[in-house]
Amino acid sequence: MEDEKRSQKSPKQGLSGADFAGLGIQFALAILVFTFAGQWLDKRLGTNGLFTIAGVFVGAGGAFYSMYHKVSAAQKRDDAERHARRQGNGENRTTER
Repeated sequence: MEDEKRSQKSPKQGLSGADFAGLGIQFALAILVFTFAGQWLDKRLGTNGLFTIAGVFVGAGGAFYSMYHKVSAAQKRDDAERHARRQGNGENRTTER
């Protein structure tokens, strides 16, 4: 029961610290997976580090792309919530006068 409450996001919050930690782990794992895939290809094809270097850049690029979209989506949600709160506060002020 407690786990269900923790896994649900509060509608008033953006990304939490745990979400950012998860993004960092995802970033590191993507680089590692593509690096090891590049090393495997280098050994298999007999190249000298070409695919390892390509794997690092592809992993970092893909991880950065994913991170950017997650953070920008959270920022857009946060901006929309702030805008909605401002609009709600502005309407309350005009009706109070």
